[in-house]
Amino acid sequence: MIENVLALVWQLLASGWLALLDYLAAHVLLCLLPAFFIAGALSSLIPKETVTRYLGPRASKWISYPASAVGGFVLAVCSCTILPLFAGIWKRGAGLGPAITFLFVGPAVNILAIAYTGAAIGMDIALARILLSVLFGIGIGLIMAWLFGDKTGVEADAGLFSQQARVRPTIWVLFGLLVGILVVGTLQVDLLTCTWFSVILPIEIPAGLLAWLEGVHLNLQGALLILMLLVIASAAWAGLDRVMKGFNGWTWAALGLAVVTLLIAAPKVDISSSLVVGVTGRFLGEVVLVGTVVAVAARGLERHELALWLWETWKFVKQIFPLLVVGVFGAGMVKVIIPEVWIQTLAGRNTVWANLVGVLFGVFMYFPTLVEVPIARMFLDLGMHRGPLLAYLMADPELSLQSILVTSKILGPRRTWAYVGLVTIFSTLAGYLFGLALAVL
Repeated sequence: MIENVLALVWQLLASGWLALLDYLAAHVLLCLLPAFFIAGALSSLIPKETVTRYLGPRASKWISYPASAVGGFVLAVCSCTILPLFAGIWKRGAGLGPAITFLFVGPAVNILAIAYTGAAIGMDIALARILLSVLFGIGIGLIMAWLFGDKTGVEADAGLFSQQARVRPTIWVLFGLLVGILVVGTLQVDLLTCTWFSVILPIEIPAGLLAWLEGVHLNLQGALLILMLLVIASAAWAGLDRVMKGFNGWTWAALGLAVVTLLIAAPKVDISSSLVVGVTGRFLGEVVLVGTVVAVAARGLERHELALWLWETWKFVKQIFPLLVVGVFGAGMVKVIIPEVWIQTLAGRNTVWANLVGVLFGVFMYFPTLVEVPIARMFLDLGMHRGPLLAYLMADPELSLQSILVTSKILGPRRTWAYVGLVTIFSTLAGYLFGLALAVL
């Protein structure tokens, strides 16, 4: 009996460890590293007033609802921070409809979640998550306003909704370049994935090291990426944790190591006879874009702007990456426990019931931002249809038990349960329609 328990525990730990190694060594870093920097830039360099001024009671619905839908993207909010922001804009004068749209869409269009979803599961899910979240979020907001009136929590705060802020052209250029790094790192097209030329390095890899790496299911490139992450973590802690008080050598070291990590992940590496580095279009694109970002940031940003950007980026990393590691490890273990037949029976086909099951997974199996992606990947590996999978991803940030309780305190029970019902219906419908579209295509 004890031997069986120990064998199961070992199997769980081994599965979780292999899942974590596979995650850390994968080219998902090409999406996560740029996404963290984009989220930090959005949070620090784009003033909040660029969004909130369009959510006030005097704004046209043609402006307030689209502004609410993209607000989460600009403010880089996640499922844990959307609730206080939602409470703030509603109680300070935003209409109920736009505030509800902001609440629904915000976590779904978070740049980190979208980038990671595209890299780990597929761009079809990522793009559908954006499009359907925006369309259905606006629809839910309009229905809530029709049911309860587009009233505000209290008398409108003119100061919050009348402030204007100008975003300098340099910021938009920098933002576009960062998005370019993300796209070049994740887009699967021949121009980027094919090898333009190869470089043979006069380096002999010890056979013992290669055998050990094979034993732990790693290749040389993946092992090097994991090593770089550990080194970056140490440098970042010393150089970014107090960057608002000043720059030091560790600050520049952390940034340099992040760039090197991107460039290590971009080429193709072959060790059949000697170390052969295949220079891909992805690698060349990353070199050009990263170099341009460095030049624009150095010439166009003030010292305090650069410090704030780095601090916000580091804050996102500290908040999310540890949870992500735990989530990936946990998903690897859970994959051993859950029988595939359960997932295939409940959500293996694109039916209304299967999509509703996906939504219920989101209610009772809530995970913080980004952690829901490896869980969704696990469901997919166990046989879940991509339709119910999308339903789960749309419902997870919105309908967790704790989110329902907090929303009830803000809106009251009647509005909250109406919102929960609408999110359930629309998330189920989103997954079902996406599944039908896949069947047609």
